[in-house]
Amino acid sequence: MSNLSHQLPAPFEHAPLALVPRAIPWGAAALLIVAFAGVPWLAGDYWLNAILIPFLVLSLAGLGLNLLTGYAGQTSVGSAGFMAVGAFATYAFLLRVPVLPLPVALLAGGAVAAAVGFVFGIPSNRIKGFYLMATTLAAQFFLEWVFTKFPWFYNHASSGTIAAPRLALFGHDISGPVGRYLLTLSVVTLLTWVARNLVGSRLGRNWMAIRDMDTAAAVIGIDVDHHKRLAFAVSSFYLGIAGALWAFAYLGTASASSFDINRSFQILFIIIIGGMGSVAGNFIGAAFISLLPIFLSQAGQALLGGNVDPGQIQNLQKIIFGALIITFLVKEPEGLVRLLAGLRERLAVWPLRF
Repeated sequence: MSNLSHQLPAPFEHAPLALVPRAIPWGAAALLIVAFAGVPWLAGDYWLNAILIPFLVLSLAGLGLNLLTGYAGQTSVGSAGFMAVGAFATYAFLLRVPVLPLPVALLAGGAVAAAVGFVFGIPSNRIKGFYLMATTLAAQFFLEWVFTKFPWFYNHASSGTIAAPRLALFGHDISGPVGRYLLTLSVVTLLTWVARNLVGSRLGRNWMAIRDMDTAAAVIGIDVDHHKRLAFAVSSFYLGIAGALWAFAYLGTASASSFDINRSFQILFIIIIGGMGSVAGNFIGAAFISLLPIFLSQAGQALLGGNVDPGQIQNLQKIIFGALIITFLVKEPEGLVRLLAGLRERLAVWPLRF
């Protein structure tokens, strides 16, 4: 083993455990300036409430699942269940500990979701692939049942829902569209920066080694079981915070049915369409998921004069999603992010080759 250690590649030997801050690309920095300084004053309430906030939350949820599936190689269809844990836990902290600041409540809700994800990640030590997917599916239905069965989680409300308390930050009310948008954008920006540095750290490289071949990862000294459970915990932390933002910054009120299996599949579609193993792919996939229904609705009204059944629009949306999933899995497993990167490479050498 001592001889083997001298042959280890640089990513696995002498790599720091701490995150190493990486510079933000100028393009991303420009987008952040526009998002923080321009969008709140230019976008109307409809764009903030119905498009931008859900887009940001879905991007964060996709990022959480991508850390687990795209980087660590652990399949999961229980994302919405962990989102529900974060939403109900954050609600409990805000309701029962009123003095707790909102950012601390979000972190606490994410921590509870991380603990639950760690527990449900224990079977990954022994099973993988389809069987692990079935385990996470069981977690999804179990968590839905828990939050429906026990009234304590929704404060014994007759409607079975949790309502967003007054959202305040440092004494300032942020319950309006602009306040909720800036809160969501700030959280997503911070956690995206953390994830970007995380995947470039030793932990991220160990996850990718396990994803590529866990047996080889174990041979070179990586604690595979520990890293798999840690991937579930980190993923669930992100999903938990996304669930809290989905309930309080977007919906305003939520129940267990707000985080059903359809939400889990929606998040899975985001990382498949956007690109697994890519931080930027989550935003591309979430934009596609968020804007496609609006585009189909507008196109239907323009082409058919408004004589179109909304149910038919939803069915068409499902058909398109299904066709895209099959296409990307077969033709381009790296998703839209890879297609855009290829297009950029072609444009860089245009007109010599295109």
